[in-house]
This record gives sequence, structure tokens and C-alpha cells, in this order.
Amino acid sequence: MYTMGNNKQERIKKYRHVNLVYLITAVLASNISFTLSFVQPSTFVTTNPTLSFSRYSNVNNKKLLSSNDADSGEVEMADVGFLILAGGTGSRMKANMPKQFLTLRGIPVLNHSIKLFLDILPEFLKEKGCGGPCKVVLVMDPKYQPEYQPIIDQYEGRLAFANPGVERQGSVENGLKKLVELGGEDCQFVAVHDSARPLVTIKEVCDVVRDAKEYGASVLGVPCKATIKESEDGVLVQRTIPRSRLWEVHTPQVVKIETLLKGFKKVEDENLEVTDDVSIVEALGEPVKLTRGEYTNLKITTPEDMDVADAILTEREAGSN
Repeated sequence: MYTMGNNKQERIKKYRHVNLVYLITAVLASNISFTLSFVQPSTFVTTNPTLSFSRYSNVNNKKLLSSNDADSGEVEMADVGFLILAGGTGSRMKANMPKQFLTLRGIPVLNHSIKLFLDILPEFLKEKGCGGPCKVVLVMDPKYQPEYQPIIDQYEGRLAFANPGVERQGSVENGLKKLVELGGEDCQFVAVHDSARPLVTIKEVCDVVRDAKEYGASVLGVPCKATIKESEDGVLVQRTIPRSRLWEVHTPQVVKIETLLKGFKKVEDENLEVTDDVSIVEALGEPVKLTRGEYTNLKITTPEDMDVADAILTEREAGSN
């Protein structure tokens, strides 16, 4: 267990060699004390998604906003549908269930994204005179769907299931088909989001959607801080890639639906290998806008990430008071 002291500079110095230092320092905006507990798999707590979601619904949405969300400009999202990918296994978490179902501040990690796209974001956009997402599709393994059916019912046609594919691309295809089926011509753009990223902010979502509407496709990302070496054999360094040219991409990734459908066809016809959603757009030779995001939009991958995520959410809630 690591305890962070009150002196911010000392805390940063202590963790300067840790790969996650930029995430930790991002949440230490004030001189507070908190503890990072590096938990063992047996200490993970899970909870009924419906009951916890009901409790979470009583939280003031404004307390969950990032400090810079208020600076988000207007952007219409009535023609944007969201896919939440929740079909992963989360093997690196060493837990007894997928990471998106582990508990973060009283509710499953996945539920943070559901609430953001179906409650917090629409409420925020309504105050600015804009429409919220047209539909949200939850791509989830069928064995977990019964537990989330009450939440689907709660949103009365705004949220629906789709089954995952073997790989990410198949999951996105399945989700997109369901989105088109439900939204029809009302949905012109799709925003694909990993459920393991519960900390994305309203400003990030607004910015990436705005850029997609201008360029046709956009992806959240941040400049890479690490030095990257390339190696062919995993033993010897071939070269050092200039860091100034590298970006770490996050989600949501937003693409015009018509473009993404054309991309899927090209990938299938030419048996192309793609690693993310905008790679499909790249294969078409179409532009993809890099939208500057935040380093706090981390992906929950290891037990340590859960502690950092909790600290970030604690800071946001404290900052809203």
C-alpha cells in the first residue's frame, strides 16, 4: 500500500519513474492525502448492476463533471449514436469476471459510461439547446445481458443490446447494425467507446464529435510521453521513433456511418487487418482528425488502474463542491 503525502512536489518526485505518473499527477490538483491500494484479485468487490445503478441515479450529475466540462461549446448530437463495447474478458485484471463489471465507486465500471451517454451528456446538451445521442447500443456477451435488462427497460428504447463478435471489428459491426436498425436515418455518425474507459469527460466527447462532423472521422488522443523503440525480433533495438509524431489514441472514436460501412466492406473484400475503428477509415484513404483529449481518460487494464480511476473521480467530485 502506498500513501501519498501532503506535499505535491514530493509526491510527484516519488513517482517520477512510474509509467502512470502523468495520470497520478493529473488528479493531484490540490494538496490532499489519499491512498493507492494495490489490491489482490480476491479483494475486488462486485455488485448488482441494477441496484447500484439505481443508487447512482440519485447522484447530482453536475458533481460528476470534470472541471473543464463547462467550457465545452455547443454541438448537436441528435444525429450521433453511441456504441459501448462491453464484450471484453479483461484477462490482465486477474479477476473472476471481466473488468467492465468490477466496482468503481459503488457501481460497475461499465455503468459510468451508460450514465454519461444517457443521463449526464443529454442533460448537459439540453441546457445548451442541443439534442443528445439518438440511440445507445450496448455490445455485451449474452450471458451478462439478463442482469442489465432492467437498465435497458429503464431507458425505454434509447438503449439496446448487441452481441459481440470474435474480435473488436466484429463487435463494432454488430453494434453498428443494431444502431442503424434502431436509429435509421436519424443517426448519421457513430461514436465507439470502450466500456473500460469510465473517465472520459463531456468536453472530450463534445470535442471529438465536433471534429468528426467537420472532417468525417475523429479520434481522441494525447501526445505520447514515453520513448518508443522499434524492434523486429524483440531482442535488439532497430530504431527510436520520434516521439513528436506519436499519439496514444483513446475513445470515443467517431465516424460517419456511411464511411464506416464502406470501410467494413473494403476490409472484408481485401482481408485487411485493422486495430481500431478509425483504422478502417484510414484504409479508405479518408482523413481522420486527431482530437486532443486528456491523460486522465485511462483504460482500466490492471488493478492499479482502478485505484488511479477512483482518485480521479474523487478529485472531480471534490472540485465540483
